Amino acid sequence: MTHAMYLCGGTAWDGDGAFLRLFQPGGRSTLRLDPGTQLRFRVRSKAARYCLGFELLGDEGRTAQPCPAQAPAERGYQCKRCFFQDEGRLVHNSHRGGDVPAGLKNYLARPQWLYIATFADGTTKVGTAADRRKALRLTEQGALAARYVARAANGQQVRVLEDEVSGTLGLPQAVRSGHKCAALAAPLPYDELDAINATHADAARAVLFNLNPEGFEVVKDTWERPKAFGTVLAEPAPAPYPLGLATGEHGLVIFGMLGSTALAATDDPGLRFLADLTALKGQRIEFGDFRTELPALQQQLF
Repeated sequence: MTHAMYLCGGTAWDGDGAFLRLFQPGGRSTLRLDPGTQLRFRVRSKAARYCLGFELLGDEGRTAQPCPAQAPAERGYQCKRCFFQDEGRLVHNSHRGGDVPAGLKNYLARPQWLYIATFADGTTKVGTAADRRKALRLTEQGALAARYVARAANGQQVRVLEDEVSGTLGLPQAVRSGHKCAALAAPLPYDELDAINATHADAARAVLFNLNPEGFEVVKDTWERPKAFGTVLAEPAPAPYPLGLATGEHGLVIFGMLGSTALAATDDPGLRFLADLTALKGQRIEFGDFRTELPALQQQLF
């Protein structure tokens, strides 16, 4: 990979662990983020971020289509052309009426799960997961405790339930990756997080029990967080990475991953940091023999 240029599609997980999605004009590849991986790169972006393409939906689930021009992003992580071709963005509003493309209709016909996820500082959200990615969805989210509260017959029904639980209980449907990363510097004890999650999950089930039961069933199922998360959680209060990942040169050695957060060291001995790799999403990066030049660090880091 030395000195090759890639467009970074952000972090993802599969059964073998975490990886970075990478795009080139000739195709796509991945960089595994296993312990010991050296992540050395410099950012070569001239725009704030670049388009990551669009999704088509169908019987096989989501199919990512890269942006042919790798154009600067105009809205989120998309250029105008890819935004209007993207069926994935229609998923979240599919239960509010309007025409639904055939591919999206097939995708939504599959069972979906409603979950309650709690993060390191106790922040809790409600969310949905496709049947085939029931566990990996929560792994990628970086949850520390989570429970499934309903299994819906299809994607439209599960989003009706999500809106109902969110509106009634005041639970958000999204939590910023930067917030999750920062909270890992001082996570609450697991028993406390689990109790918070259990309380919200019970409240969500109470809301669901009062709804018309057609199209879903209330469930009581606990997600098990991956053992790999333990490496990050075992570190005593690591500091946030002091540089912005979306600019400049960086040399990191990965020790562990939790969601999109890396526990990483630089070439300077003795310090480990929490780095939110979501910052690389939509950036053009060049791999090579690069190093992090740390600023003067405050005394509290030592």
